[in-house]
Amino acid sequence: MAFGDNRNTALITVRVAVAALMFVHGAARISNGTVDDLGTFLGSQGLPLGFYIAWAITLFELVGSVLLAIGFYTWIVSLMFAAELTAGIAMVHWKSGWFVVGAGNNGMEYSVLLIACLLATSLANYRK
Repeated sequence: MAFGDNRNTALITVRVAVAALMFVHGAARISNGTVDDLGTFLGSQGLPLGFYIAWAITLFELVGSVLLAIGFYTWIVSLMFAAELTAGIAMVHWKSGWFVVGAGNNGMEYSVLLIACLLATSLANYRK
């Protein structure tokens, strides 16, 4: 296998893994019945129509993940997920510090890793 093939395989692996993680994030929110809770939280942060925004985010996590996994609109979907996670850091995780577990709780390290993977995926798939 040529070096270029390994690089492509590695990028696909990262893309599909991140897509799976984002899909599970949205699916868990639905199966746990917490979409409305997210909507209430978003409303408490001053966003109008928090309920609808929460459902839009959740549905995007499901549909966008499938698109990302199969390679459609990859660079755009990756940027949208990165923006969503950045908003999550700003609204939730920043105040908890860096660590998700261990030396901290509910921090931003996991989101930062996902953002880095998503930005690399977007860059690798950008078409001028």
